[in-house]
Amino acid sequence: MKRYVEGQDRSQATLFPESLDEYIAEDNPVRVVDVFVDELDLKDLGFEGAEPEATGRPAYHPATLLKIYIYGYLNRVQSSRRLEREAQHLKEKVETVKAQMRRLKQLGKQMAETPDEQISFTDPDARSMATSARGSGVVGYNVQTAVDAKHHLVVTHEVTNRGTDRGQLSSISQQTQETLGTDKLTALADRGYYAGPEILKCEQAAINVLVPKSHISGNLAKGQFDKRDFRYNPRRDEYRCPAGQRAIWRFTTVEHDQVIHKYWSSACPRCPIKAQCTDGEYRRIARWEHEAVLEAMEKRLERVPDAARIRRQTIEHVFGTLKSWMGASHFLMKRLPNVKTEMGLHVLAYNLKRAMQIFGAVPLMKIMRA
Repeated sequence: MKRYVEGQDRSQATLFPESLDEYIAEDNPVRVVDVFVDELDLKDLGFEGAEPEATGRPAYHPATLLKIYIYGYLNRVQSSRRLEREAQHLKEKVETVKAQMRRLKQLGKQMAETPDEQISFTDPDARSMATSARGSGVVGYNVQTAVDAKHHLVVTHEVTNRGTDRGQLSSISQQTQETLGTDKLTALADRGYYAGPEILKCEQAAINVLVPKSHISGNLAKGQFDKRDFRYNPRRDEYRCPAGQRAIWRFTTVEHDQVIHKYWSSACPRCPIKAQCTDGEYRRIARWEHEAVLEAMEKRLERVPDAARIRRQTIEHVFGTLKSWMGASHFLMKRLPNVKTEMGLHVLAYNLKRAMQIFGAVPLMKIMRA
């Protein structure tokens, strides 16, 4: 529309959403008005200004003004002055949205510069925590605790802003070992702590860990053989596949800072049950250089079938009690050092109450004085 005052192009790309046009629903009445007016021949209908003047200040296109009038009447805004105010209000809203998008773009740059690509305005130290619900998350802190299975006393605890439990098993286990001053320790954890390097660190520290593994694989989901169906022979350093063929060592590589050995059988292309095993030419088996440690742990876990029950009735009791004390908001403090202090007070109060229930208040005071 040359020689007319033009507004923001609805198809102009922005940050969120991709264009301004995406703010309007497909079935919004304003789209009907837009199409209706665009199909009119305003010059034939006698609209003044349908052809722009060659000189002077550019005017608004009569189609734009007609769209505003029709939309106004659809919404019971017939007064031209009220329409002007509504249009001005809408313009202010658009400017506000554009300012917000510029701010989001700047925040996007700031997030990209942070190590974990996260920014929290409420608490700069808080981070998104993984939850059991898919696609959900809670911004806060991750509390790690080690609880005595016999008396339900908190042996040690740690507050972090790491989003998951994976990667924290060895740290809390070694802290527990140091606090108890013992060389023998059995640590039970849920499957969220399962990580090969962490289990290896515990093994090297003489900590007997029992952590179940999540058996999730693409092959298993497709109804094909899982890695557990392949038997490893440590003496020959090879696998025996479900078809009875030998899957021998082929090469060694490094993946995610871990040394991984690869195995497969030359009989794969001609295997009669290949469809039950792989969609590729060969079924490749990956083995971590310290996988024997994980296999030994799984065998220990099989000998303790009630390990999961013991863990639940030990740790969940403590967390349930603390959460009921803390209320729905949980932490009242902000910043990691302050939250650590707050959690320390909660643990201290919990342990004192447990000790009073175990020994009794008067005997406990005698023990303290002694």
